Amino acid sequence: MADRRNDQQVHPLSQNYNRDAVSNFKRDEESASRESDEIRRKKRIRYLAYFAAFVVFQTSIIVLFSLTVMKIKTPKFRVQSATFETFNVGTATNASFNFRMNAEVGVKNNNFGTYKFQNSTISFFYDGTPIGEAMVPDSKSGWLSTKKLNVAVDLSSNNLTSNSQLENDLNSGVLKLNAQSKLSGKVTLTFMFKKKKSTNMDCTITVGFADRVVRDINCM
Repeated sequence: MADRRNDQQVHPLSQNYNRDAVSNFKRDEESASRESDEIRRKKRIRYLAYFAAFVVFQTSIIVLFSLTVMKIKTPKFRVQSATFETFNVGTATNASFNFRMNAEVGVKNNNFGTYKFQNSTISFFYDGTPIGEAMVPDSKSGWLSTKKLNVAVDLSSNNLTSNSQLENDLNSGVLKLNAQSKLSGKVTLTFMFKKKKSTNMDCTITVGFADRVVRDINCM
């Protein structure tokens, strides 16, 4: 009789233990499931953040590339220096001049591609009157470089209708000349994209009579 009562007392405890174990297992499963969902959610957020950062980086690179490398700038056409091969000047009472000038001109190309330009003419003026012309041959200026060309020109006051301003300049010892030209060509980027670009020259050349040299060149 005593053994039968002991069995009856042990059996309910075992059932309670099993129910607790099952309940604890379910709670552990639920907790693990919630942790797994949280981990996956954090991973998705992290991947989205990486993707957004990559898109922003790529967009920045494209914008920077478009504003620098792919932006086509207008080349600059300038008289850089000049010397005289012959230098003849009249007197104050017989104002005149006759020069043979050797000028170095430069085509500065600030593009990431070549600038191929056509032949052109540089016109020289004194007090608004043409006094000579120089021919510029067709050529090209490389990437981020300056193409230098040497041209020779004969400058004469024969076309001047009045010598009053020239008389004043001879007395002052300084003569100001103007050089103007237009250069037309194409800029080629990455050997594929081409765009027409023209550039203008407008330079003032200051000549000193006493030392027979170019004292200053100012280009706009």
